[in-house]
Amino acid sequence: MALAQDGNPLLLDTITIESKRDVRTDTATAVTEIDQEEIDDRQAGTIAELIDSVPGVTLINGSTPSGSGINIRGFGAGNTYGSNQKVLIQVDGATQGSEELYRLGTQLFTDPELFKSVSVLRGTVGSFEYGSGVVGGILRLETKDASDFTGGEIGYRLRQGLSFGTNGDSITSSTILAWQPSEDFEVMANYVWRRQGEQDDGAGNNTGDVGFKEPSYGLKAKYSFGQDRDQYVSLSYTDSTIAERDVPYDAVAGLPFGNVDRDIRSRTLVLAYGWNPAGNDLVDLSVNLSYADQKIYNAAIGPGFPLIDADHRYETTKLTVKNTAHFSIGSVGNELRAGAELIFKDRLDAYAAPGGKDNRIALFAIDEMDFGNGFTLTPALRYETQNITYKGTNPRFEGEYDNDALMGGISARYEWQNGFAVFASGAYTESLPIMDDFDRQDYESGGNIINYMTTTEKARTWEIGASHRQADVFAADDAISLKANLYKTHVWDITSEPDVSTADMKGLELEGAYSHATGFYGEISANIVDYTSATVDGVWRDYYAQTPADSARLVLGKRWDRELDLSWEMVASKRYDRGDVDAAIPGTTVHNLRATYRPATGILEGTELRFAVENLFDKEYKRRLATRNAPGRNIKFALAKTF
Repeated sequence: MALAQDGNPLLLDTITIESKRDVRTDTATAVTEIDQEEIDDRQAGTIAELIDSVPGVTLINGSTPSGSGINIRGFGAGNTYGSNQKVLIQVDGATQGSEELYRLGTQLFTDPELFKSVSVLRGTVGSFEYGSGVVGGILRLETKDASDFTGGEIGYRLRQGLSFGTNGDSITSSTILAWQPSEDFEVMANYVWRRQGEQDDGAGNNTGDVGFKEPSYGLKAKYSFGQDRDQYVSLSYTDSTIAERDVPYDAVAGLPFGNVDRDIRSRTLVLAYGWNPAGNDLVDLSVNLSYADQKIYNAAIGPGFPLIDADHRYETTKLTVKNTAHFSIGSVGNELRAGAELIFKDRLDAYAAPGGKDNRIALFAIDEMDFGNGFTLTPALRYETQNITYKGTNPRFEGEYDNDALMGGISARYEWQNGFAVFASGAYTESLPIMDDFDRQDYESGGNIINYMTTTEKARTWEIGASHRQADVFAADDAISLKANLYKTHVWDITSEPDVSTADMKGLELEGAYSHATGFYGEISANIVDYTSATVDGVWRDYYAQTPADSARLVLGKRWDRELDLSWEMVASKRYDRGDVDAAIPGTTVHNLRATYRPATGILEGTELRFAVENLFDKEYKRRLATRNAPGRNIKFALAKTF
């Protein structure tokens, strides 16, 4: 808390940064939030493309839903497996599959147009109310609501959007119908049809992607009731399908396994209940029942073998009950978030992807203690128990295993009255075995046989940093927010990468935003890393296979009222040449331009026009960890109208 000129308290959170993306200076957790305005302005074709500007996030071929992956702080996706437990993905609280699907990329097959916000939480310390084994971070997506378009007023709203891209001749149509028949009830239907053809790199050569068509739709309803409308029940559903014909089975690197016809369907259903009675600080209850289903069906073209002719299905049913209580013990204010989860995972048995059931029970508690003098202390605990069983016909995988883990962390933050704050945290987590471990349940490491079905991956992370938020810095009515976060992570008993037993990494993440009353704004971010690893034989190396390249991002822009917004973005990455010399990735700098025009009056009132040029100078380059070149120049145009 700072003091205003009249001596009265001034909450620093009221200092608004009028840039596209603000910096979360109010927490010790490394978290970046992308709101609806930035989602619209970026015109991303995939969720991966939407978050690639977040420090610490590296994409594996992010321009297509299949064959792409999301890597955070060097964990998650690689060029062999598209995901693992070290990066958690949630849609409206529903946990998406995090198995190690071979050569097919991440399991986040959905469309950015379905969502109004995306939060990227990096590291472990803020993860314990969401899941276990999180080392890289969490991606949390929230679907749109009808009231986002009706503004809470009774009536209908129709929004129609069209967008086009020159590289790959992409076209997207988004239709939203929002209806609010009363203050208590709202319902929305959202249909998105997206098509993108094969893209070229900066040299005019095909990048190796196969293009895609992805129809998606979402339905969402919410009913509020009770005294002072202190309760609600909501239901959300999203459904995305992708049909690929005569494409390489290896969607990541295009290795010659053979071609397949592939059909993908991803569905998420969430039923939620909330109760926050007025005048009762001890009750803020939320109940979330979710079901996530990802199907990936492959049919080999011509002579095939079981790997490429396999069908995959991942179903996750989860019940989360959580309560937030506010109370004081002496002079210390407490915000206690405590709850329990029941998690049921079911996977279809397939070649090289053992099927089975993974049932878990988790308890968690996070207490944010405010000492009233600028100091906050937040301890967190999570206990998770597991019963995992193989369900298939291979006698080698038979077995049932029980595992459990206690994990947790603590963060401390102190803020001075001038808006400057320092923070530090420590966290420990464990990844319980997954069904893929049946395929390698007995693994030889240094002459010893390790049973992966009873071995948990373990990670410990320390973080320290500082932030600053201030108004009237260089001139009247300007504002600035800055945050620096230094982290060090040690991971051991690694099972998700059979040739690696231990990994150490340290990094620095920087974020900043500035705005001026005249409309000028700027953003800056950077990620600097240094990783080492050890093989299963105990040989240390001065690199780690999934180490991202050092990178930086700069945005400069100008707003005229709220009608016109022009910005320039520069994204740079440093040359990466550690490890195998032949795998060196040159450094690169890419420029993007964006313009948004929203007329406030006249015949075009309610219309939004967006124009963008990505990779302005048509540069040929390949990102670190990617298996194909990035797309060349892409000119995008979007038109949307709300009626």
